[in-house]
Amino acid sequence: MNKTEMAKKLAKTTDLSEAKAGDVINAIFSTDAGEGIIAVELDAGRKVTITGFGTFETRSRAARKGRNPATGATINIPAKKYAHFRPGQGLKSRVED
Repeated sequence: MNKTEMAKKLAKTTDLSEAKAGDVINAIFSTDAGEGIIAVELDAGRKVTITGFGTFETRSRAARKGRNPATGATINIPAKKYAHFRPGQGLKSRVED
């Protein structure tokens, strides 16, 4: 399912227009700077928990040494932050069946 298909389903189940449903989805999931409720919260270092569905959070990976597989040379891999999603029990149970 892509964003357009999701907007159509949201519009059917909530009596919104497809355009308004698309706006709602963009307001939640947009990754543009300063937009998207989830992305803004992750930028600020906060978790977003949707009970039963899951938790979005940022995690940090420490700097480390790696090896270039082509040359075998040792390289430095810098530290970085990344987005992580942990599914909730309700989502896990539903997918298991």
